[in-house]
Amino acid sequence: MSDNIIMHDTDEWIKEAINKEHIKYYEYSEFSDFKEIGSGGFGKVYRANWKNLKCFALKSFFNLNKVTLKEIVCELKIQREVDYHDNIIRCHGITKFESAEYHGNNNYILVMEYADGGSLRNYLKENFINLTWDDKSIMAYQLSCAISCLHNEGIVHRDLHSGNILVHHKTIKLADFGLSKRIGMSSNLQSQLFGVIPYVDPKIFNRRRSSSDQATQIYSLNEKSDIYSIGVLLWEISNGQPPFYVEDEQYDVGLALEILQGLRETVVPGTPENYAKIYTECWDGEPDNRPTINQVVTWLNALIIKTDVIIENHQVKNKQELNEAISLSANNSEPRGELSQLMQNFEKMKIDTKKIDSFEISENLSTEKDFNMIVGEINDYIYKLKNKGNYNISELEKHFNNYNASLQEIYNWLLNNQISSNSIYLLGYFNYYGFVTNQNNKKAFNLFINASKKNHVLAQLFVGDCYFYGYGTLKNENLSFEYYKKVANENDAVGQLEIGYSFEKGIGIRKDLKKAFYWYEKAANNGNIIAMHNLGNCYKNGIGVIKDCNKAFELYKQSAEGKYSKGIASLGYCYDKGIGNKIDKQKAFKLYQIAANLGDEMAQYNIALMYQYGKGVTKDINKAIYWYEKSAKQRNKNAQNKLEKLQKRK
Repeated sequence: MSDNIIMHDTDEWIKEAINKEHIKYYEYSEFSDFKEIGSGGFGKVYRANWKNLKCFALKSFFNLNKVTLKEIVCELKIQREVDYHDNIIRCHGITKFESAEYHGNNNYILVMEYADGGSLRNYLKENFINLTWDDKSIMAYQLSCAISCLHNEGIVHRDLHSGNILVHHKTIKLADFGLSKRIGMSSNLQSQLFGVIPYVDPKIFNRRRSSSDQATQIYSLNEKSDIYSIGVLLWEISNGQPPFYVEDEQYDVGLALEILQGLRETVVPGTPENYAKIYTECWDGEPDNRPTINQVVTWLNALIIKTDVIIENHQVKNKQELNEAISLSANNSEPRGELSQLMQNFEKMKIDTKKIDSFEISENLSTEKDFNMIVGEINDYIYKLKNKGNYNISELEKHFNNYNASLQEIYNWLLNNQISSNSIYLLGYFNYYGFVTNQNNKKAFNLFINASKKNHVLAQLFVGDCYFYGYGTLKNENLSFEYYKKVANENDAVGQLEIGYSFEKGIGIRKDLKKAFYWYEKAANNGNIIAMHNLGNCYKNGIGVIKDCNKAFELYKQSAEGKYSKGIASLGYCYDKGIGNKIDKQKAFKLYQIAANLGDEMAQYNIALMYQYGKGVTKDINKAIYWYEKSAKQRNKNAQNKLEKLQKRK
């Protein structure tokens, strides 16, 4: 199969994934203010603003060939498997180059979560002096948790070093699952690879020849290789500089051979004894003697919570356990990166396009992965609904039916898996609305608080709601405002909407109509249909801005197109009264009818008026009474007064 055919088929796979919304596609023209923040053998990474609202990291590639395309697909698939974990950088989607100004003639670019602290290497360089041992232990623990997530999914990283581990809000974020190294290998960029020699399992340097056929036996990097890399990284966290660092000197083959013969960095004075034991166990020259990732996580957790930890007797006890410990998943048997072509021959990769599958949830939900995926997708769905503004419980209940697991099964899994912020939040959500279990606002509030401490945006929003309404805690409008503000500053549309409402009504903050308009506008620009409606009100009534009926009409129209009932009702009102458009009673009636059927009390009142006076529709007092009653039940005082007068006439 020719390279052109392979590239075409892989490109079609990406397009299909985008069309089916498995991958979010971003318009390249929506990005601005590009700034290069990193480069390597694979390409460059830029920070860019999206719609002037949010920063993303854009990962570009020097050569868009069949290998690069395959690795993009591979990276997207792996991201899909582990996207739920707090310590793994998120892939938000993909875009396509439309300009050569910054990136040459490349094509696809990955849209990644932006890490404000940069790489771990740079972060340590700039902040090491201010880090306590608690800080260092927590960073080491977060790193090991991220690797634990990979290994539990049957994924081996094989390219761990401080350049592709990122820091965001002082939190470790694992990135680049061997992608840069494999592309670099395929591009024959050997010089780029010597920079990671100290982090690579030294077994890879030991080339042996079979006595029978003199064939070279190549050691395959595996889970225990990742453990070795973790050991080196834990040392680097304790020291603040890369291993064997000498200014203006590069690593070479000589260093690789010395490491193979047992050379290791020395323990930094003042390092806690157990911390040093952990990383020296990890970088043992014999893979069989290295601990598993779960043991590393346990030991580091014990250090953090200041409990006794015994770091010994962790060796695999039999050959079967050894095979299980280092065996690779059938879906991940192909290495994600070797050291260089100096160490082994790189077999040219071939793509069988028939085997490129779509992203689907497996019908077998017996594995940890499936429930993690479900929890992650439910979180994403709730977030999507809330940010758009068409969030309602009935829609969510329908969505639950898409999974081959019952709510009870999901709830039971959540009870026993309270590690990730997604799981903590969703268990709170179940308690908040009484899914499966009895409604328990106090328990929900505590879970939301715990998840919010892990920077879970939805949890922070719900904490704000709990304080606003007094659910599960004492009502506190000031604290409610602070939580909404925290989320709004993360460019979240719902947080921006709530902040706008707080400023408009003076809830938890001094009333400020200009600030209300400002936040409504930001939320509307982020696609929130409720904010579009509220912004329309601002323009219609001159709230914090000069009155502009034409803009009000357009915003109501956008909100209505998003199926927001109040937006539909307000658009009907514009046609009814000639606001920003010509009077059209029939259009007004149709829009009122749609909104009234959706339960909007103002639309119900207005359609009752039209029936009462025969405007835009044939006069019908009985139907007028029907809709007045509907509106009155929702405490619309005008409807209650009208209903009372009509009933007296009868």
